[in-house]
Amino acid sequence: MILYCDSSALVKLYVDEAGSARIHVAVAEAMALATCRISWAETHAAFSRRVREVPEDLAAIELARQALAGDWPRFVVLEVTQPLVERAAEYADAFALRGYDSVQLAAAKLASETIGEPCGFACFDDRLGKAARLLGLALVA
Repeated sequence: MILYCDSSALVKLYVDEAGSARIHVAVAEAMALATCRISWAETHAAFSRRVREVPEDLAAIELARQALAGDWPRFVVLEVTQPLVERAAEYADAFALRGYDSVQLAAAKLASETIGEPCGFACFDDRLGKAARLLGLALVA
């Protein structure tokens, strides 16, 4: 299965926190990992927030940033296009999602349609997860 990771799942892949063990298992079982281009910025923003909130984690976050940079070329990265953001706008309205969450969902749905089978969808947001299930994506985390 292709596993689509939103930024909340990516953070848990690189920073040990609640849910990290589940995402590590899902990643180990996946044939490939997919994400959207915006995940780069979202994940780095989450890393920076962690350092502001827990300054003693700076060294661990630097390692997380380096690990993400090293892994990024192996991800299937979906680009943000006009049709993608138009679909995201529909999802934002239909499911009451935040902007980037709707972009993540639209990218995951596009990935699923492109490969012709449901992708696993890893996220740690209840509303986004519910929307993913309603669209036929297999919720992993």
